[in-house]
Amino acid sequence: MGKRKAIKIAKVDQKKPDYKVIKEAASIIKQGGLVIYPTETCYGLAANALDPKAVKRVYEVKNRPYNKPLSIAVSDLEMAKKYAHFTTEAEKLAKELLPGPLTIALPKKPVIPDIVNPNRIAIRIPDNPVAILLIREVGVPITATSANKTDDPPPYNINDAINSLVGNVDLVIDVGQLPKVQPSTIVDFTEKPCPLITRVGPIPPSKILKILKIPQEKWKNHIKCD
Repeated sequence: MGKRKAIKIAKVDQKKPDYKVIKEAASIIKQGGLVIYPTETCYGLAANALDPKAVKRVYEVKNRPYNKPLSIAVSDLEMAKKYAHFTTEAEKLAKELLPGPLTIALPKKPVIPDIVNPNRIAIRIPDNPVAILLIREVGVPITATSANKTDDPPPYNINDAINSLVGNVDLVIDVGQLPKVQPSTIVDFTEKPCPLITRVGPIPPSKILKILKIPQEKWKNHIKCD
């Protein structure tokens, strides 16, 4: 059995991030590399979401089936609109709840490679200063998927992430132990009835459906979770 690849770990204070680390991480991502980074839920695995080769590496490292599409993370709503077609309702929800633990699925624009998602695109704006700085420095969307093998628990510290991925990353941004928060709530604006909540997370369905002014008697029709 070969030696595990040595991984560079950069410790960062979330309140005062070291911009040298952010720039290094962004450079790695721009060159097709993988970076473990913090979000407001768990540690995520970042690649350039517009680079099919880098995205392919994410699937391989995670042992993720290609029929399970990836989400992307952007820094703000203006950036999100470059990659997805927003409806009035989706934009309203984004303005109310993002940044935060919410993923919104929308019709994608052609610039998003099919390997990320062939049919639509799911977008996040993480409520984490390190993640936002990183995305801004990269200048394009990054993958928003947990830094773990498929079916492993979400990683809330870097040791769990590194052990799950067997060290197959180029840099780890370590901000310490993250609070154990559920994966983001997913709201799909491409399914009928629209919108459809396909994963319940930290943001309860009632809050989302109230913002969208959907009558309470119809709420159950708009929630479809495994």
